[in-house]
Amino acid sequence: MKFVRWGEVGAEKPGVLDANGAVRDLSGVVTDIDGGSLAAMPEITPDALPLAGDVRLGPCVGNVGKLVCVGLNYADHAAEGGWEVPSEPVLFMKATTAISGPYDPVILPPGSKKTDWEVELGLVIGSRAKNVGAGAGAAHIAGYCIVNDVSERAFQQEMGGQWTKGKSYDTFAPIGPWLVTPDEVEDPQALGIWLEVDGKRMQDGNTNTMIFGPAFIVEYVSRFMTLEPGDLITTGTPPGVGMGKSPQVFLRAGQEMRLGIDRLGEQRLSVRAP
Repeated sequence: MKFVRWGEVGAEKPGVLDANGAVRDLSGVVTDIDGGSLAAMPEITPDALPLAGDVRLGPCVGNVGKLVCVGLNYADHAAEGGWEVPSEPVLFMKATTAISGPYDPVILPPGSKKTDWEVELGLVIGSRAKNVGAGAGAAHIAGYCIVNDVSERAFQQEMGGQWTKGKSYDTFAPIGPWLVTPDEVEDPQALGIWLEVDGKRMQDGNTNTMIFGPAFIVEYVSRFMTLEPGDLITTGTPPGVGMGKSPQVFLRAGQEMRLGIDRLGEQRLSVRAP
């Protein structure tokens, strides 16, 4: 199934897509698409639910407890940034206040000089995961979604410390449009993944070139922190980010990003000044 959250910012309701791609209202079944509902989603028949109409889609997961990111998970992306290919997943955190909807504007921070794009496959945790054994990671994934790991490279690389400060500005984590259940994805490591800026293709890859796959990532992260239902993990980006271009190219107010992953839909994001 494809779950959504719809409505005004901060007041989103749960929803699900029907066979025709229309949004159906799930608020009579669950209170939200979040950790609680993911852990105990009842059986539903989307076409029997009320239509929500033409509505704004918000982030496809609510009340995210942790937003964990894997860096440099595509060897060719590590190469374009001048980094060594990691022997283990590189982990960092992104503030949950950065989360926004798949069609909401991305707001440049004051003083932004090097705001960049990163289309990524997101993993939504469906059940508590702690010290997960080898081969058991996939069972803890409730679904998949698109994440744009927007990054201000000057904050990330030129101001000392860890990467989090360049990753966490408000609107720097658009997610959705859909949370897609594993049965509809089949193989998460066989998905085309791409991003365009003003209609120009910048990233054009496939998840089959990830160094560490989704199931292993869940197992690995669970060694260092307990993952709870509704937590979100981003799995890295393919090559084609702005800082990897020659000359480098970064986002400017007035531009538009369009990005997608096979089976998971598309985002369309305008870029705005502070």
